[in-house]
Amino acid sequence: MANKTIKVTVWNENKHEKTSERLNELYPGGLHTYIAGFLDKDEEIEVRTATLDDPECGLTQEVLQDTDVLVWWGHMAHHEVPDEVVIRVQNAVLAGMGLVVLHSGHHSKIFKRLLGTTCNLKWRDGARERIWTVKPNHPIADGVPETFALDCEEMYGEPFDIADPQEVVFMGWFNGGEVFRSGCTWVRGNGKIFYFQPGHETNPSFQNEHVQRIIRNAVHWAAPVKKNIPLICPMVQPVEG
Repeated sequence: MANKTIKVTVWNENKHEKTSERLNELYPGGLHTYIAGFLDKDEEIEVRTATLDDPECGLTQEVLQDTDVLVWWGHMAHHEVPDEVVIRVQNAVLAGMGLVVLHSGHHSKIFKRLLGTTCNLKWRDGARERIWTVKPNHPIADGVPETFALDCEEMYGEPFDIADPQEVVFMGWFNGGEVFRSGCTWVRGNGKIFYFQPGHETNPSFQNEHVQRIIRNAVHWAAPVKKNIPLICPMVQPVEG
């Protein structure tokens, strides 16, 4: 583990895993275990998992201080994440921790808090999606083809009520004619944020090699150069008289 330089925590609410046979067929051990599994193949990434069932949702101050990038998947239990945990995660992002929000995590408390908008969108399941790389020179797009298709994914469509992204790296087009800003970045305080749309729990999107590469690239991009830099508001003396 000596060469593992990026510490990643993969968070999953772990709710659908308790009821969905389809999910467990696609992702044995749960979404968090599956995502952690392909990230762990990267020689620079050290990964752990946390779920809603863990004490303090597995996101204690000690865990966050030891996390360079937090990967977040949630859907049906956003409301069950305590506000004090959300504030703790927000403070960690502002201090430099990276945040990668996947799929239905767009309605998570932490994502809405950091963006300051409703993050509402159009949706329906069972669509075919074509993802386009619209910023091919971005680090998150490294090694990703110009376009690739997901035969079955949940359609998310515009308008997507988000704060204007710093960059739109990927666009999605669906066979119903809808389009969506599928891969977007922001900076909040010292922390980098990436949102990536594919990943409905009963669709095999996380098995796709390009989806996996994008998430892995996002972890590298979001990892802080420096972390835990206090954002304080001190009263100071003038530098020059």
